[in-house]
Amino acid sequence: MRIALAGNPNSGKTTMYNALTGKSERVGNWAGVTVGKKETPIKKEFCGKGPELIAVDLPGAYSMSPFTPEESITSGYVRDEHPDVIVNIVDGTNLSRSLFFTTQLLELGVPVVVALNKSDINEKQKTKIDVDLLSKKLGCPVIKTVSTSSADTGLMEVVKAAQALKGKGQDAPYIQAEIDLRDKAQVEAEDRKRYAFVNRIVKEVETRQVLTKERTWQDKVDAILTNKVAGIVIFAAVMWTVFYISQTWLGPLIADWLVGWIETFQGFVAGLLENSAPILQALLADGIVGGVGAVVGFLPLVMVMYFLIALLEDCGYMARVSIVMDPIFKRVGLSGKSIIPMIIGTGCAIPGIMAARTIRDERERRATAMLTPFMPCGAKLPVIALFAGAFFADAPWVGPTMYFVGILLIFLWALVVKYITGHRYRKSFFIMELPEYKGPSIKRAAFSMLGRAKAYIIKAATIILVCNAVVQIMQTFNWSFQVVEEGMEDTSILATIASPFAVLLIPLGFGVWQLAAAAITGFIAKENVVGTLAVVYGVTNFIDTDELALTGGATEVAAIFGLTSAAALAYLMFNLYTPPCFAAIGAMNAEMQNKKWLWAGIGLQFGTGYTVAFLIYQLGTLVTTGSLGTGFIPGLIAILVMAAVVVTIAFRANKKFDKEYSLHKHEMGETA
Repeated sequence: MRIALAGNPNSGKTTMYNALTGKSERVGNWAGVTVGKKETPIKKEFCGKGPELIAVDLPGAYSMSPFTPEESITSGYVRDEHPDVIVNIVDGTNLSRSLFFTTQLLELGVPVVVALNKSDINEKQKTKIDVDLLSKKLGCPVIKTVSTSSADTGLMEVVKAAQALKGKGQDAPYIQAEIDLRDKAQVEAEDRKRYAFVNRIVKEVETRQVLTKERTWQDKVDAILTNKVAGIVIFAAVMWTVFYISQTWLGPLIADWLVGWIETFQGFVAGLLENSAPILQALLADGIVGGVGAVVGFLPLVMVMYFLIALLEDCGYMARVSIVMDPIFKRVGLSGKSIIPMIIGTGCAIPGIMAARTIRDERERRATAMLTPFMPCGAKLPVIALFAGAFFADAPWVGPTMYFVGILLIFLWALVVKYITGHRYRKSFFIMELPEYKGPSIKRAAFSMLGRAKAYIIKAATIILVCNAVVQIMQTFNWSFQVVEEGMEDTSILATIASPFAVLLIPLGFGVWQLAAAAITGFIAKENVVGTLAVVYGVTNFIDTDELALTGGATEVAAIFGLTSAAALAYLMFNLYTPPCFAAIGAMNAEMQNKKWLWAGIGLQFGTGYTVAFLIYQLGTLVTTGSLGTGFIPGLIAILVMAAVVVTIAFRANKKFDKEYSLHKHEMGETA
């Protein structure tokens, strides 16, 4: 038996899904948290002795009309997959808005159980809802629930009611007329009738206490946090604090302890292999243990940041950030919803790109998917931490600067996309509910942190381990599969493959094969940049403050890598703003659904990373030495060529988009 959970965004739908199934799916204060349906068996304690029940978590939707890809998933599943019962999670604190979707579900003929959620908040606000009368008006069971509590708060009753309705039909209290969806007047008239019906029900069943005092304390806080100037300043200060705690204070303290264990284990493995072949020692002790250890050593920094971001999400602050950024994003031709994928993208670019599907306008959705990877994700944190500590004495400005540069690049290229596409199609509207401020849950933040850390460790134990092992083998042997002698490292397989790419990087200040090889492996997983550097330079304790002086100055590390501070900053930005990992590129392909847009996006990302690194190195060298860096003219030519190629692909992609949109208008009977 399949039970579909459907409801508006921020109604508590995914929280209820987690409570029923024992899962730990992401919960947020914005639309787009659930971007695809998820199916999981309901826990036995709710099923009883009956057959297995499957809960289907559908994306949040305000309407059964498929205006967004997210709503298409919900409406398509309910209409085509024929679930046995629909549990409609209704936000009891906003009944009039929630019941619009409910009336549409009731017209499908599938049995519906209404879970009147957030009943605890209604009690605190002294709002009373006549559940029996509401059930009579809708013609379906209505049960009060509190999905955030582990106590018996209606969830068992919801499941039992759903089981009792299996195989039955559903009568609609509101009969929808046959209308032509292409006729805007008919659609608007139908919506007005539906809203009038909902408002009559709410007026009869709800008694709400009206507060007459001027403003609550939450209103006063919102006036500051959502202010168009103060809100941005506060956001900058909050992000700086997050990075200071995670990258400079608490994170490194935990990392130092973890590094000690990693080095001890590496020494133990090396001791076991003392009498074995040198290649085996290099592969296992240095390549696998050392390379993976160099990445895992940064795990505390990543986990602390994940934990702090989860606390900000849970208390309701991140939703305010979206409101602050909305007017700015609209000015550059993006949707207000574009900020959501980019905030999610700070954890991982893949779900961030996938969250773009909540954007209704096709052009804005593709542009958002293309630009979201400019926000440094969790996989890039080890790279930021390494270079911040090695070359800039753990300066707290490095991390936040990388994020704000990413935001500036998003604004810049959004304007370019706006110019190329004309931005002349459909206005977008940003609707977001601001949740009440609350004390963040340490438990939920910890689970969120552990879930992300688990994915990070799995990646380190699989993709990164294999990559580091391959890098070690390629560095150890030449093309004749003979061990490379000391001093002849440039004859290795890795060196000969990376050297042609290194030539292209000379104008950026790091045209050596070791750094080129690390950048190339970063396209598999960005954490590989750190692991590969550890292997190719033979220094596997990158975060050891004694060996690499991460807290004692950059001289020793600069000598190992042969980079100036300008070149180091250029290399860091090159790895942050070039295309993301292959998995994220696959997500871009799925969301754009157009190869020309995809290649234009990849070209834009690579050209951006190359250009930013070029400017940082050349201008930084000019300031510090009084002259431009090596390869200025060739680098400038390369940038102009890349720009011409990207613009050509972009204009062709937009030309095809114009044709698609014109055809869509013709099919819908619209006029330009």
